[in-house]
Amino acid sequence: MAADAGVSFGVVIAALLIMATGWQWLDPAISLAIAVVVLLSGWELARDSVNLALDAVPKGIDLKRVRDYLAALEGVTEVHDLHIWAMSTSETALTAHLVRPGGHDDVFLHHVCAELSERFSIHHATLQVEISSETCRLAPAETV
Repeated sequence: MAADAGVSFGVVIAALLIMATGWQWLDPAISLAIAVVVLLSGWELARDSVNLALDAVPKGIDLKRVRDYLAALEGVTEVHDLHIWAMSTSETALTAHLVRPGGHDDVFLHHVCAELSERFSIHHATLQVEISSETCRLAPAETV
């Protein structure tokens, strides 16, 4: 709102200067200045929108740290098919396959999801626990 008032004020001042001096070049100069202000103020929003549309890993989340955390979990021997993306501007999701030969229980899954939320602000995690990576067509980790 304040930016709109500043732009309007600038346009009025430019119009008064053009009327007083006859300097017609002020009109395109002010237009270019306004275009630069609009571009700069909307740049981060545009970048975030593109990242959201491309399902990119959200800014502020380190994919390697998340992978290392999951790989270090008790009993986990492999992590593959790991994906992290923004569902919205405030909600982040994760899917991953964890190879855990000893199997899993609900306590393990709830603990991992709570830690992902606490440590990485990933509040919507879907984990697939596998006994062996040999049966998953998405293993090894190079396959996405």
